[in-house]
Amino acid sequence: VYMNLLKTFGSAEDIANTDIRTIRKCFDINGRGKRIALTPEQLKECAKSSIGISSTAEIIQIKHLVNQIELINEQIAETDKKIEEFSVKNNSPILSIPGISHFSGTSILAELGDISNYKKPSQIIKFAGVAPLHYESSQFTAQHTSITKKGSKYLRKTLYQIILPVINHNPIFKQYYELKISQGKGHRCAQGHCVRKLLRIIYHLLSTSQKFDPVLLR
Repeated sequence: VYMNLLKTFGSAEDIANTDIRTIRKCFDINGRGKRIALTPEQLKECAKSSIGISSTAEIIQIKHLVNQIELINEQIAETDKKIEEFSVKNNSPILSIPGISHFSGTSILAELGDISNYKKPSQIIKFAGVAPLHYESSQFTAQHTSITKKGSKYLRKTLYQIILPVINHNPIFKQYYELKISQGKGHRCAQGHCVRKLLRIIYHLLSTSQKFDPVLLR
């Protein structure tokens, strides 16, 4: 609605001097998300008392910026559609894991590359930069450590973005997460354990071309 108002008017003066029916048309948008609390009538009243000074140059600039944003959104939507089409055609077994979408699945596959380049799951865990950072000296051994954060930051970011949906959509991961919490692990640490479990499963599915079966994890 706000984008539509900016594209149509561009200034408070235009809104104040416009017929209320024209403003109402800008509010008539069948989009997702919550409706805005402001009504067309309230907007018009606010515009009448606005202290903003109308500028023709700024109105033109605002409308051009809105057009650029709309163009970028169209390009993103088109790219997302092509990614989904590719993912459906590729039909990777990791898409059978609840919580992994076509977009996130394709991102993971693109970063991992050919799974035959890895000999064991620990190698892709290391590549993702989510391996535990072990610290030990002659006098001290760390019990709670962070992750290495070496490797692909894009893969690591994707994994941490999807791990909560994976946990919420899969009882096996939910139980594993709650187990780590009960062992005194923090939320982020427990997530890291789930991410490594997910990568081990991904390695197995890609190596064997099997679909995800939660029964086999019990």
